[in-house]
Amino acid sequence: MTYLKKGFCLALTCLLLTVFAIPAQAVSPRKKYHAAEKCYKNLKASRQKMKYRDNWLSCIDKFVSVHRADPSGKWAAAGLYRAGVLYHELYRRSRNTTYRAEARDMFSRIAKRFPKSGYRAKALERLKQYSRQDQKSGQSAARRKRMEGQYARARSCYDRLLKNPKKMKYRDSWFKCVNAFRAVYEKDPSGPLAPACLYMSGILYQGLYRYSRNMSDKNAAADILTSVIARFPKSDYKDKASRAMTAFASKAPATRKAKKTVKRAPPSKRAAAKKAPLKKKKKAFEDHSVITGFKVWSDKRHTRIVIYADKETAYDHRMLKKDPSSRKPPRLYVDFKKSRLQKDAQKSVHVDDNLLVDVRSGQFTRDTVRIVSDIKFFKSYSIFSLKNPFRTVIDVRGAPPASLASRDQKTRESKKSKKVAAPAKIKKRKKPASTKPAGKKGKKQEKIAPGAIARQLALGVSRIVIDPGHGGRDVGATGYYKGVFEKNVTLAIARRLAKKIKQQLGCEVILTRSRDRGLSLEERTAIANTKNADLFISLHTNAHKDKRAHGIETYILNFATDDDAITVAARENATTEKNISDLQTILNDLMRNTKVDESIRLAGYVQNSVVGRLKTKYSRIKNKGIKQAPFYVLMGARMPAILIETSFISNRRECKRLTNWEYQDRLCDGIVRGIREYVKDTKPSALLNAPSPGA
Repeated sequence: MTYLKKGFCLALTCLLLTVFAIPAQAVSPRKKYHAAEKCYKNLKASRQKMKYRDNWLSCIDKFVSVHRADPSGKWAAAGLYRAGVLYHELYRRSRNTTYRAEARDMFSRIAKRFPKSGYRAKALERLKQYSRQDQKSGQSAARRKRMEGQYARARSCYDRLLKNPKKMKYRDSWFKCVNAFRAVYEKDPSGPLAPACLYMSGILYQGLYRYSRNMSDKNAAADILTSVIARFPKSDYKDKASRAMTAFASKAPATRKAKKTVKRAPPSKRAAAKKAPLKKKKKAFEDHSVITGFKVWSDKRHTRIVIYADKETAYDHRMLKKDPSSRKPPRLYVDFKKSRLQKDAQKSVHVDDNLLVDVRSGQFTRDTVRIVSDIKFFKSYSIFSLKNPFRTVIDVRGAPPASLASRDQKTRESKKSKKVAAPAKIKKRKKPASTKPAGKKGKKQEKIAPGAIARQLALGVSRIVIDPGHGGRDVGATGYYKGVFEKNVTLAIARRLAKKIKQQLGCEVILTRSRDRGLSLEERTAIANTKNADLFISLHTNAHKDKRAHGIETYILNFATDDDAITVAARENATTEKNISDLQTILNDLMRNTKVDESIRLAGYVQNSVVGRLKTKYSRIKNKGIKQAPFYVLMGARMPAILIETSFISNRRECKRLTNWEYQDRLCDGIVRGIREYVKDTKPSALLNAPSPGA
C-alpha cells in the first residue's frame, strides 16, 4: 500500500510539472520580442527608471531570450539587434566601455550568423561607425601626443630663455617662446593644454615688460592672464594667473621706489657705469618691429610677395638696374626701418620663374631689415601695406603673352571702336587732388574705351576663381540665428556655384578654399593671379547693427563712395574705418593695373541678374546696386574682380533664406546668368559650345 501511495504521488508530481511546463514552452519568440519591446517602452517613459542599469539589463535580457528561444528563427536577428542597440544606449549614458563591447558583439553575431536577414545591413553599419570612432579616437590620441610634444618644446624654449640673460634683452627671443605657446593653444583653444599655454604666454609678456618697460607688453600680460581666469574658472591655472597678476602689481611700485632711493643715496660711479649701457640698450630696441617672415606666390606673368611684421613700421623701396660689371641682375629691395629680423625667419626662397630668380631677407643694418628680389624681367610692380596684422605686399607683373600683345597692337592700329554702355551705373567717384587733369577733348575722343578693347580682342572666359569669404578661425559675420556663420554660408554657396558654372558655362572653376580653413586676404588674389583666372568672384554675406537692414549689393575695387561702403570694407578687411580712409591714399598706383571698367560691367550683369532671379520667387528683395570700396581681397587682381554681398545674415528673414538650399540655388542661377551675359557682351561666340542652362 505504501508503494502505491508513493507511486501515485510521483505520477501526480510529473503530471503537474508537465502541465506547468507546457505554457512556458508555448510562448513564441514573437511574443517574447513584443514583451521585450514593451519593457523598453516602459523604461523610456520613466526618467527615474532610466537612471538604474538593472532596468536596462532586464530589458536587454528579454531581447536576448528571443534569440535563445529559437537561435535560427526569423525573430532571432531582431532580438540580438535590439539588445545591441540597448547596450549601446547604456554605454552612452554610463560611458562604461564594457557595454560598448557587448553591443559590438551583438552586431558582429548578426553579421556572421544571419547573412540573409534584413538586420545584417543595419548591424554592419553600426560596426562601421564603431570602426570610424576607434580610428578617430586613435587619431585624437596621436594628435594629443603631438601637441604635448609641442608644449614640451615651448616650455623648453622658456627654460632656455631664463637661463640666458643675454637673450632676454631681445624682444624676438621672448616672442619666439610666446609664439610657441600660442601655436599649441590655437590648435585646441578649449583643450587640456589651453589654460597652461595662455598662462605661460602671460608670464612671458610680464618678463618682457621687466626689460622693455613698454606699456603694450604690460597690458598684453594683463589681458592674457585675465582671459585665463575668465575662460578656465575650474582650472588650476586660474589661481596661478591670479597670483601672478597680484605679485606683478605689487613688485612694480617697489621697483620704481628703489630707483628713487638710489638717486638719493651717495653716488657709486662703478654701479652707474654698469647700469648706463643696459638702460641705453633697452631704449634702442623697445620700439623696433620684428619682421617674422615672407611668402611668395608666382607664375609666368605675376609674382606676389607678402612680408609679415609684428607691428606697423615704415619702409622704402628702390629698383636697382642690372650691373654687368658685378654680374648682378636687376634688384628690387624694400628696407624696413627700426626693424629686426626674427632669428628663425626664412632667409631665402628660390623662385626661378619668368620674372624672379629668388627672394632674400637679411639684417641690412643694426636698425634695418632688407628684403631683396632678384629679377629676370618685369613690366611693372606695385607695393602697398595692409593692417591687422601688418604686412607689406609686393606685386611684380610681367608682359602679356605674345598672342595677346600682337592682338593689342592690332587694336591700337584700328581707328574705330564701338562704344557699348555698361549694363548698370554706379555713383561717380571723387578723384583725389593728385589725379592728373584730363587732356584735350580732341585727344580724349581718339582713345579707345577699355571695355571696347576687351571686346575687340574677343577675349573669352575659360577659368573662373570663386572665393568663399572667411574660413577657419575667422567666422565672418554672425547670423541672426544661433550657430549661423558667414564662413559656412559662403562655402555652401561657392560649392553650389562652382558646380553650376561647370555644367552651364563649361568653364574651369577653382575655389580658393573647398573646406573650412583659414586663408589670408592677399593669398586669395594671389591664387587667382597665379592660376591665370579670367574672372575673380568673392562671395560674402552682409551684416549691420540695424537688424532691419536687408538687400543685395555688388562691390568693385575703387575709392569708397559712401560711409556704408567704408563700413562694409572695414568689416571684410578685419580692420578699422580709419584704416580704410588711410588705405584710399595708395589706390592711385593700384588702379593703373586694375580692370575697373570690365569689373563694373561684370558687377552690373551679375547684380541685375541675381536680383531679377530672386524676385521671381521671393518678396522684399532689395537691389542695393553696385558700389565701390578698397577691399584687400580685390587688390592686385589682374582680371575683372567683384565682391558679392549676397544678403544680410544679420537680418532675420535673409538669414533664414541664406541657410535654405533653394534660395542658394536661385542665387547661384542669377550669378551664372550674369556671367553668361557678361561673356556674351565681351565675346558673343565664347559660349556657343557651352551647355544650355537646363542641360
